[in-house]
Amino acid sequence: MNGARLADGGSGAAACGGAGCGGRDGLAWWVPAWPVPGGVRALSTWRSGGVSLGRFAGLNLGGHVGDDPARVAENRRRLRASADLPGEPSWLSQVHGTAVVDLDALDRRAADVDALPVADAAFTRRPGTICTILTADCLPVLIASETGDVVGAAHAGWRGLAAGVLEALVRSLPAPAGSLLAWLGPAIGPRHFEVGPEVRDALLAADPGGEAAFAPSPAGRFLADLPLLARRRLAGCGVWRVSGGGECTYADGQRYYSHRRDGATGRQATLIWIDPAAR
Repeated sequence: MNGARLADGGSGAAACGGAGCGGRDGLAWWVPAWPVPGGVRALSTWRSGGVSLGRFAGLNLGGHVGDDPARVAENRRRLRASADLPGEPSWLSQVHGTAVVDLDALDRRAADVDALPVADAAFTRRPGTICTILTADCLPVLIASETGDVVGAAHAGWRGLAAGVLEALVRSLPAPAGSLLAWLGPAIGPRHFEVGPEVRDALLAADPGGEAAFAPSPAGRFLADLPLLARRRLAGCGVWRVSGGGECTYADGQRYYSHRRDGATGRQATLIWIDPAAR
């Protein structure tokens, strides 16, 4: 399952082979399979088990996409309860940039969406604080130190990759790059991510050796491999131990939201935190 295992929450998830089966209480999520210490917890949600309707149908966790706020709030409540999260995820206002927020230094009294930190990456050393990234084709990237005392997450679409969001997160972490491990979550795959020459040029400008991440498309454009580009960028800043990257959001409409496939739609979430019980 491409660097992830299905969470078994005691409601039939062990036999779940497709969308609609829940990890717990009707919800389902991936648990990354990567060699981090036991105190590092992470998950990446599927769209099943929520109360959103129409184009957002399922477990839409994005409060900025036009869905009914009450339904988004209920979806978030269900995720907290079903996944037994240690608190409210630390949501960001994502803008395809490179800003990184230290969640431990943040004033969490502001709960309004308009007051969320404008950033595309976050990290924490505090057990129970949850780094959270919302996506619907962009690549969520999780990072943890091999000692499990710092974790982070980044929103890495093509704009963020080209601008250097992964490098910005790695530079911000209070741990040597060589001690870090990364996991690449569900994103649009290389068979479906068609881009124009301007996008290819922007990505290659920051990574001149990345030509292998692009293949000609039948339409005369290019098919881009986001996970491969992310692996290259991580390796370039010293992070070599990278897992995941095989789940395509575009190809599986039952399991994932995809903006490229559906236009206006919901968002899945990828989360990472340090287990308070393990410290």
